[in-house]
Amino acid sequence: MEYKITYYNDSVQQEILNLPSAFQAKYLALTDRMEKYGSDLGMPHTKALSGGLFELRLKSADGIARVMYCTVIHREITMLHSFIKKTQKTPKKDLAIARKRLKEVQNAYARRIKEKNACR
Repeated sequence: MEYKITYYNDSVQQEILNLPSAFQAKYLALTDRMEKYGSDLGMPHTKALSGGLFELRLKSADGIARVMYCTVIHREITMLHSFIKKTQKTPKKDLAIARKRLKEVQNAYARRIKEKNACR
């Protein structure tokens, strides 16, 4: 059974589509692998951050980009945020956006489970 890639919202998908073409090519190649093998491709492609947040690590002649994602549902990988890195450390602003969206995805999933159990 394969994994499914979803997006936090349409603007996240559009951000990724607006990345320079070299990043897009890396993104597509890595997400194809993620759909087949799961979200943890290991270094240097993916890295677990904390609390269920992961980063897809894109590197090209254009520089370095990151796509933050989570796997709240077993076979569903949700892309939360993307950005091009300009500094060595991940900017706090970008990390905060990804963490906020992660919490929203986790809460929505918990509500769906609760509603599903209430209907039984």
